[in-house]
Amino acid sequence: MKSATPKVLHALCGRSLVGHVVAASRELSPEHLVVVVGHAREQVSAHLAEIDAEVRTAVQHEQNGTGHAVRMGLEELSDSGVALDGTVIVVCGDTPLLTGETLQRLAAAHSDDGNAVTVLSAEVPDATGYGRIVRDDASGAVTAIVEHKDATDTQRAIREINSGVFAFDAQLLTDALGKVRTDNSQGEEYLTDVLGILREAGHRVGACVAADHREILGINNRVQLAEARRLLNDRLLERAMLSGVTVVDPATTWIDVTATFEPDALVHPGTQLLGATHLAAHAEVGPNSRLTDTTVGAGAVVAFTVADGAVVGAGASVGPYAYLRPGTRLGARAKAGTYVEMKNATIGEGTKVPHLSYVGDATIGEQTNIGAASVFVNYDGVNKHHTTIGSHCRTGADNMLVAPVTIGDGAYTAAGSVITKDVPPGSLAVARGQQRNIEGWVARKRPGSAAARAAEAARREDERQQ
Repeated sequence: MKSATPKVLHALCGRSLVGHVVAASRELSPEHLVVVVGHAREQVSAHLAEIDAEVRTAVQHEQNGTGHAVRMGLEELSDSGVALDGTVIVVCGDTPLLTGETLQRLAAAHSDDGNAVTVLSAEVPDATGYGRIVRDDASGAVTAIVEHKDATDTQRAIREINSGVFAFDAQLLTDALGKVRTDNSQGEEYLTDVLGILREAGHRVGACVAADHREILGINNRVQLAEARRLLNDRLLERAMLSGVTVVDPATTWIDVTATFEPDALVHPGTQLLGATHLAAHAEVGPNSRLTDTTVGAGAVVAFTVADGAVVGAGASVGPYAYLRPGTRLGARAKAGTYVEMKNATIGEGTKVPHLSYVGDATIGEQTNIGAASVFVNYDGVNKHHTTIGSHCRTGADNMLVAPVTIGDGAYTAAGSVITKDVPPGSLAVARGQQRNIEGWVARKRPGSAAARAAEAARREDERQQ
């Protein structure tokens, strides 16, 4: 990956690579889930603890092959007193497209066919470089997995390949791992050697073909990461659209696996719906919006907006070019308009902040209007302070509301005011200097300037009209 970040911690569609595999594995409801960690194990283990507290980790101090990794995982269980019985599913930590449904099909096929081991295979358009699944023509049982470089011309024509995902009988797996040798070019314990060991012992080896060969794709570089992100995003968008969501342009719309929707939500081009974002029925988002961990209520419209950790009430209007930061709560039919930024602010039902304003650390009641170019001055250089504005208030344009300050219900403030004191309900607050006009200032201080010439022409025109 050419990255300081461990490969399995690279993210796509809201989860790390290993996070996707853990989530798919959890759909099997396993009694135990063990992740074998090696490189950068401290980072990977900490991440696993965050996403799934019940995951066990087994440390592979030296990377001695896939068979050795599985043996470390089994030893972690046995050392903890876990009886190694039943079915063991082995998956790779860099296959984010693998689904729980496919793993369930693998487990079912393994049980139904009475196999000692069942390989998850896939039929691919081009099998170059992959290990081929060789089957017995009569029984369909797997007789061998032949690597591409070792395959005959006939075997290379086979399009069924090994995915690296297996279901094993736990006891047979444990015994066979003890017989795996390292007399190969890499000097490693290969998990695939277990298949030959079990077959030679008279046990059946089977294969379960994945419905979509793209599920088994592994990630080894940034190009493959981008390809997997596109495939997974397409899958998520298809699921959303089939559930009743309109996605105008799937090619420019990106969503996370944790985003949720209700029928008749509408998503315009250039939109990203990240984290735990939820769109209610008839909500409309985009174009060119990025919402993270944000809830959009029924019938609300959010356009050209960045929102993070916000709640947009039913029928509310946001944007264009708005920024809703964490803690923003817009009530029903409220408005955060053009070039409005909000942070840690609760906006009442029907209240409007139409344009060019910053609202931070504030509570505003219902049906209030905040004048254009208003700033809630919430920071004194050391601490943040709160502003409270009541219901049915009208604040003038270009107001500075210096927190902490309270404006009572039904109060007004004059345009251009700097409000530093509380305003009683129903009052008009005026906090600005008295206007003073100094006649002839331009002619005296800027003689010969364009302004002076314009003023002189205007004076002469006034005299002529008089």
